[in-house]
Amino acid sequence: MVVRVQEEDFDIGTELSSLTTGKHGIGGVCLFVGLVREMAGDETISSMTLEHYPGMTEKELIRIEDEARSRWNLEETLIIHRCGKLAPGDQIVMVAACSAHRGNAFEAARFLMDFLKTKAPFWKLEDTGKGSQWVDARDSDDTAAARWEKG
Repeated sequence: MVVRVQEEDFDIGTELSSLTTGKHGIGGVCLFVGLVREMAGDETISSMTLEHYPGMTEKELIRIEDEARSRWNLEETLIIHRCGKLAPGDQIVMVAACSAHRGNAFEAARFLMDFLKTKAPFWKLEDTGKGSQWVDARDSDDTAAARWEKG
């Protein structure tokens, strides 16, 4: 398990190699990388600043990862989320789920991203030509996460 919150960029190839090298039980890796978009609705974004509460954020990411491991048979997982000021095109998040079979990897990676978007304590401030604005939670993210709720 790898969980990191950092200002520095990450190298996808290096992270994937570190996660899988020598682990021959892995038959499938599902990887998602999120980038900062240049548009928010009809506004051009010049930058996005991500804030978080150190310690609390990492604890919640570990809880989300633990939940994924309780649902799927996973060999390895990775969650890297950046914080600080980012520009359009910058990498913001990387999630990987590794398992013996692709089905577990696909499902777990989607779960990790859905819960990260709705449960992880990050706050996003977008800078546009009209000023700065905090990003509200989106109903579509809540809907995506709701499908994973145990009921």
